[in-house]
Amino acid sequence: MVGQEGSPRTRAKSKRVRTSRAPFKVLATETLSEKALDADVYNAVATEKVDGTCCYVTNYKGQPYLWARLDRKPNKQADKRFKKFLHSKENAKEFHWNTEEDFKPVPECWIPAKEIEKQNGKPVPDENGHIPGWVPVEKNSKQYCWHSSVVSYEFGIALVLRHHPDDPGVLEISAVPLSELLEQTLELIGTNINGNPYGLGSKKYPLHFLTPHGAFQVRNLPTLKHNDLLSWFEGCREGQIEGIVWHCGDGCLIKVHRHHLGLCWPLPDTYMNSKPVIINMNLDKYDCAFDHQSLFNKFSKIDKQKFDRLKDITLDI
Repeated sequence: MVGQEGSPRTRAKSKRVRTSRAPFKVLATETLSEKALDADVYNAVATEKVDGTCCYVTNYKGQPYLWARLDRKPNKQADKRFKKFLHSKENAKEFHWNTEEDFKPVPECWIPAKEIEKQNGKPVPDENGHIPGWVPVEKNSKQYCWHSSVVSYEFGIALVLRHHPDDPGVLEISAVPLSELLEQTLELIGTNINGNPYGLGSKKYPLHFLTPHGAFQVRNLPTLKHNDLLSWFEGCREGQIEGIVWHCGDGCLIKVHRHHLGLCWPLPDTYMNSKPVIINMNLDKYDCAFDHQSLFNKFSKIDKQKFDRLKDITLDI
C-alpha cells in the first residue's frame, strides 16, 4: 500500500529560513535529501498534490466512515517551550515531549494516523510539534458539514472525482461505495475548502467532492533538478498545479510545493480545470431517495452531462 499523504512529510531537499511573519519559511534546495535518495525517488510514481483538506476512510460503528484530519496540538505551556527551542541558537538535537501532559485533549473517538512514528507504543509528535490523527465525520455534523455533504452513510457511498476509467483525458464525478475506499486517504476539495483554489461552485450553490491521493499521475515530468522543476512549474501547462507528491516503493512520500520554489499558488487557471468532466452517478441501482438539498440528489439531476471544465459545473437546479 502506498504511504498515506496524511503522514509525516519529507521534502526534497528543503531549508528553513526565518521570516517576519512566521518562524520559518521552507524553500527547496539544489540537493535531494538522504531520505528521498534512500526511498529511491527516481523510480517513484509522481502525482499531483491536490489542494484541499485531508480525509481518511476506515470502519467506525461497524461500517465504512469518512474521517476528518485532526492533529493533536501542544497546550499553551508546551507550545511556548517548543517555540523557544526552535528559536534557540543552542545545538540541542531534539525536543523532549511528554505526550501525557504536553497536549490538548481530543475527542475519545480520535485515532492517530497509522504512519506516524511511535515510541513505547505512544505517538511521537512531528517536526511541527503535532500528532497527526483523525476523527469520524458524523451525519449532519456542523463542524464538518462540508465533509458530511460528500458521503451518505445510509447508502454507503461517497462523491468522488477521479479520471474516467476509459479515458484518462476526461475527469469523472461519481458515487463510489465507501467500502471501495477503505484504508485510503483522500482530499476534500470545493467551494468552502482552502479558499477554493479550483473555483468550484458558489456561495449559494456550494460544491464539494473527494479525490483519492495519488489519483492524478504527473506525465512528462522533468529531471529532479531545481531549475528543471522550476521551469516545468512556470512554463508547462501540466505544471499549473499546487505541487508534486512522489509515491516511493517503500511507502515514503516526497513532496514539493510551488511555494518551496518561490512560486505563487493559487493560480487563476489550474491544470485541473483544463480537462472536461462527466457526471456519472448511476444512483438507480441504489433504489433510494436522497434529501432534496443533498449533493447526491443535485448531481443525479445532471447525471450523464459533460462539462468543459470543473468550474463550469453549476447546481442551481
